[in-house]
Amino acid sequence: MNVDPYTPHSGDARIRVEHYDLDLDYKLSTNRLTATAVLDVRIEQETSAFSLDLVGLRAKKVRIEGRTRTNFSQTDRKVKIALGSPMPAGDVIRVAIDYAGAPQPRRTRWGSLGWEELEDGLLIASQPTGAATWFPCNDVPFDKATYTMTVTTDPDYTVVGSVPPVRSVVKGRGVWTFDIPVPTATYLMTLQIGRYTEERMPLGEVAGRLFYPRALAARVHADFDGLARMMTVFEEAFGAYPFGEYTVVITPDELEIPLEAQAMAIFGANHIDGEHGLERLVAHELAHQWFGNSVGLRRWQDIWLNEGFACYAEWIWSEASGGASAHATALAHHERIAGLEQSLVIADPGAETMFDDRVYTRGALALHALRLTIGDARFFELLRTWTSARAYASATTADFVSLASSVGGVALDALFGSWLYDLALPPLPVGPEGEVAAVLTGPILGLGGTSGWDRSRR
Repeated sequence: MNVDPYTPHSGDARIRVEHYDLDLDYKLSTNRLTATAVLDVRIEQETSAFSLDLVGLRAKKVRIEGRTRTNFSQTDRKVKIALGSPMPAGDVIRVAIDYAGAPQPRRTRWGSLGWEELEDGLLIASQPTGAATWFPCNDVPFDKATYTMTVTTDPDYTVVGSVPPVRSVVKGRGVWTFDIPVPTATYLMTLQIGRYTEERMPLGEVAGRLFYPRALAARVHADFDGLARMMTVFEEAFGAYPFGEYTVVITPDELEIPLEAQAMAIFGANHIDGEHGLERLVAHELAHQWFGNSVGLRRWQDIWLNEGFACYAEWIWSEASGGASAHATALAHHERIAGLEQSLVIADPGAETMFDDRVYTRGALALHALRLTIGDARFFELLRTWTSARAYASATTADFVSLASSVGGVALDALFGSWLYDLALPPLPVGPEGEVAAVLTGPILGLGGTSGWDRSRR
């Protein structure tokens, strides 16, 4: 039952998952995972069977609550579960799957995804279809669920999730329990395991946590000393931070790119230079908490709603922190993209190229064009309305266009048609006089001082 044409082998349209309860026992020395997943599954279409995504791990037993026996089979991508007789839409069943194996990344057209061993620890980066490398799931972006997760592992390691855990030691092993009450897409679920120093990091009214290898302390402190100010700028631009806390993890290994997860960002050691040299990446990943993680995608073809918005947040931060203005940055990127092949439709770029840089940058340019057209006041009102009205839900490009037309107060069909659906790069419009230079002026730009971290290890 195909759900998303960009990821045709993932997900099952016949179901939604309301809650996952994951009990994971992991031995780092042997990369051995033994686990049980209990899922509350809601039937969306009358059916006598459904499937869950699971890759590289073997399901040993499947149980449906209230039944003495459940038949199932497994392929290299799916656990297929028989219900015996048709169940009507709306019914909710509880399914338990015992599974085990040596988890590893999944090879895809976008590279290796999911569970990945570090030199001394673990990283999980699942976008877009890597969640199935560590738990059975309905791996599509719009099927958001709540989670309870218990992780038992070696006692000398720190386990990091998107919320603070309850920690204990049982029979000499560390036990970490996470309760995630906010609806979360499968690809945004993560675990990070390593020998990390932990610090509290107040971010204005938002609680922050920072995890890093002790050897990188000086570089980390230098590069993240402005994160509290960045949070303030983004809250003014986008609305209140949508989660209870924000967690930043810096791995000892080098990573190809930084990664976002629910209420979390993960950076490699190579992304931290101690000189704010890669600060745009910090802004990009923080912005994803509003755009992508709270307001999620209904389908992967609308990935510009995540990446274009996060890219534009880089430009907002540049101006707010005293760097190049958003308009100057937009002009420079427009000139650069104009020299590239015009072969992508931003609102439907195709699965092969949905993470192409042109999707990110032209998506950001589309937002700047919108801002020049409707002016700053309505533009930022639109962003705050978008993040509040769609909080913890999923959306499509059509949803954003509809809201923009309502808030903007002018006809926008031609603007969005040229920027999102035409191949040719349109020129940037000329905005209302005075709007171009006025981005988050006033008290935001006057912020100073340090972030006030508590550097005592918890």
